[in-house]
Amino acid sequence: MTLLSVFALYLALGAFAGTLAGLFGIGGGLVIVPVLIFSFGLQGISTEIAAHMAVGTSLATIVFTSLSSIRSHHLHGAVRWDIFKPMTAGIVVGALVGAWTASLLSGPALELIIGIFVILVAVKMILEVNPKPGRVVPGSAGLGAAGGGIGWASAIFGIGGGTLTVPYLSWCNVNMQQAVGTSAACGLPIAMAGALGNIWTGWGSAELPELSFGFIYLPALFGIILTSVLFARVGANLAHRLNARLLKRIFAIVLILVGIRFLLS
Repeated sequence: MTLLSVFALYLALGAFAGTLAGLFGIGGGLVIVPVLIFSFGLQGISTEIAAHMAVGTSLATIVFTSLSSIRSHHLHGAVRWDIFKPMTAGIVVGALVGAWTASLLSGPALELIIGIFVILVAVKMILEVNPKPGRVVPGSAGLGAAGGGIGWASAIFGIGGGTLTVPYLSWCNVNMQQAVGTSAACGLPIAMAGALGNIWTGWGSAELPELSFGFIYLPALFGIILTSVLFARVGANLAHRLNARLLKRIFAIVLILVGIRFLLS
């Protein structure tokens, strides 16, 4: 594949991920990571680093896309900064450790873990399983510990953490609008720490293709961020016109098939 065709592919991926994020309210990383793994395979990138590069690149895109989301939620008063601040310390440490943890795994092992995670998320979407409010918001130590766990897992899977943060905050009796807004804010430190961790762990790897910055592939990064923010608005508009519940279930089935593909590879 030529560099031009590769860049066009990532522009399309950004549009696809942005549309789905706006339509279903899911993080783009859930879409970006699997597609990047497949596209890296088409480019002939080694399977030993393809998953690591997909995770690192996905986290780097979230650094840029989360800024717009945070601003929007903040203007609507939906970000609980009193929760965000104590969670951030744990998030940064957890995301750095998560990037290091991922670097210890082989490429196929990381793909297997991502496949299992994608299937679990899809099953949750189909069954609409959500935790019921069962406790109050913990103190700073508890929020920091929760942030550490969320940051660690998010850096391994290449996501902004919304899949984990929103259910946790809902369980802590935070209303859904504030849970989503605060989760969006938490996505920025997750992405920044995770991206930096992937630059560090991937730096100097002999198998990296040209235009890589550690485990971040720059053509994919720039192609995705150019279109994902714009098409997130398209997806949000479509959500008000289409049967989002039916589409979410169809998308969940696609995720299950993607996850099975990883399990069998």
